[in-house]
Amino acid sequence: MSAAAARYGVVEAPGKLVILGEYAVLDGAPAVVAAIDRGVRCTVSPGAGISTPGDDRFVRAALEGAAASRYHFEDSRPVVGIDGKPGFGGSAAATVAAVLAAGRPAEDAFAVHAAVQGGGSGIDVFASVHGGVRRFRDGAEVPCPPMVAVWSGQSAATGPRVARYLAWPGRFAFVEASRAVVGAFASDPMGSTREAYALLRAMAVAAGVAYDLPAFAAIAGLAAAHGGAAKPSGAGGGDIAVALLPDPAAAAAFAAACAARGLRSIEVNVARGAGWVE
Repeated sequence: MSAAAARYGVVEAPGKLVILGEYAVLDGAPAVVAAIDRGVRCTVSPGAGISTPGDDRFVRAALEGAAASRYHFEDSRPVVGIDGKPGFGGSAAATVAAVLAAGRPAEDAFAVHAAVQGGGSGIDVFASVHGGVRRFRDGAEVPCPPMVAVWSGQSAATGPRVARYLAWPGRFAFVEASRAVVGAFASDPMGSTREAYALLRAMAVAAGVAYDLPAFAAIAGLAAAHGGAAKPSGAGGGDIAVALLPDPAAAAAFAAACAARGLRSIEVNVARGAGWVE
């Protein structure tokens, strides 16, 4: 492609939290995902070169053919004090920021990210492009109660868990059950979240997926004690749990209860889709 004229400034792309629909989304089922203000910022300035704190394969692919400029990538709202990297979809956010910085449509990030990653559902790119809390597949916005992210205490690799799931012959019934849970989220977010957690735990046992952790059970118990519900966000085995609470006061009390148990909560806010910062 020919290089677009250089535009200088800052692009921001949000991260993501998957609320419901993990694993089944790989088989075409819907999911609920939130775009959050823990994403990636790209500063475009005169000069040349690309700087990024981590894996640069995604941004280099997205910037191929772009106008000669300096592209500096960084976390838009860094998470400090955590020994590990929370699973907020940083590679997808970086890809979306990079295609916009290159003067390309944000939707180009789907193909770029899939090519570099070697597949995937695209749900993390979807959240970063569109923002809000939405149903993945049809894009419909869905209401969501106050949300708190809680660090499990360890990072996890998605790939091996996905491979085990995809090798499991019992996926059809699981996918249909997940579809129903996602469909009920708008009217009963807490109940749907609890049901989704139970469904995913049963799938993990049947498929041999290392999904649950004692920390997740503790987080879910604390959320229930404050009138809410919680479950791992994404493939499990580590990273982040997402908790939904009935109101801001309950969310604050839940976060304090987590802290008392040595569980680190991370403030997240629903974010708009990626774009240039004016």
